Amino acid sequence: MDAYKNPFNPGAGCPPPALSGRDDVLEQAHILLGRILRGRSACSMLLTGLRGVGKTALLQEIGRTATHMGYHVAAFEVREGYSLASALVPQLRTILYALDTAAGVGEKVRRSLMVLRNFISSIKLTAGEFSMDIEPLRGVADSGELSTDMPQLFLAAAEAAREKQSGILLLVDEMQLLEKKEFNALILAMHIMQQEQVPLVLIGAGLPTLPRLAGEAKSYAERLFDYPVIDRLDFKSSCQAIQQPAQREDAIFTPEALQAIFDRTQGYPYFLQVWAYHVWNQAEASPISEADVHAAAAHVQMRLDDGFFRVRYDRLTEAEKRFTRAMAELNQQECSVAEVARILQRKASGLGTTRDRLIRKGMIYTPRHGVVAFTVPLFDDFLRRKMPMHP
Repeated sequence: MDAYKNPFNPGAGCPPPALSGRDDVLEQAHILLGRILRGRSACSMLLTGLRGVGKTALLQEIGRTATHMGYHVAAFEVREGYSLASALVPQLRTILYALDTAAGVGEKVRRSLMVLRNFISSIKLTAGEFSMDIEPLRGVADSGELSTDMPQLFLAAAEAAREKQSGILLLVDEMQLLEKKEFNALILAMHIMQQEQVPLVLIGAGLPTLPRLAGEAKSYAERLFDYPVIDRLDFKSSCQAIQQPAQREDAIFTPEALQAIFDRTQGYPYFLQVWAYHVWNQAEASPISEADVHAAAAHVQMRLDDGFFRVRYDRLTEAEKRFTRAMAELNQQECSVAEVARILQRKASGLGTTRDRLIRKGMIYTPRHGVVAFTVPLFDDFLRRKMPMHP
């Protein structure tokens, strides 16, 4: 098959050529955005799921929808070592200046720019980095307390957007990396947005720990957000994700080939893209067959092992590798820390530090007390292939 016409996108966060099996979530987001623009209340959304299920692609698609509906979109990813404010400020600055150039009087836009100038000073960001040549507005968003200043900034920005018959959408990826005080301030700010019924919406995404972290930051977070779970695709949606892009290039996968890919990927969207991409390049002609899948298998596994899995494995300490290898040895979707300790011939109480480090690195999460699970699909298979089991 012609590699230049290969329709599949196996990169991290790349939009898939066919966003299959996500209609319910996209419709929920569309209704949320529409209600907010009409001045009606609705819960913001936090998408949760494992690595590789397509959360980032969904955020991107929602962002495109919001833009068409008249929203200004601030999209960013939370990263370790970077504050929420430092990611948020340049995005809001761009939006407010865009609103300032739109038709209309713009008094509230001007005020919101002054409030943003206050916020920059209060959180010790360098105002010169953002060229804020504007006077501050004393007494608003200038306390230096994030949980006080962020709600005031959001309210000013939302009122400016409403003045221009628009809205603001915050798309925030990797939200589980937020510091607790940042999470606290963000949730408090969104609570006020909902109370005031102003057009500022948050749609975020993160690992399955996100609902618990939100609840720990503010107890009312469970009522403030909807938490759609983004899971692997079923067989029908997996087939659509592969077959539809292929058909646009005048090619098809046989039913047997689709089943073989599904069996190897378990329906996880990232792996579907990787397998379909390499199987396409392996095949000589359409229809792409089960034999083509088998022929590409060793190459695909090597690429995943040396890239997707290896990058994560190499971040682990020796103690963390042993912990995760013991989890893999149990070969369960979830396992207790006590079971891991038994494999390692250790006391469960002595594994707490290692477990906590793995959680902070985003390698595992705790579905419930005393139980752990991998955040990376099929990582246990990789560990069983590549790492011998030693206590």
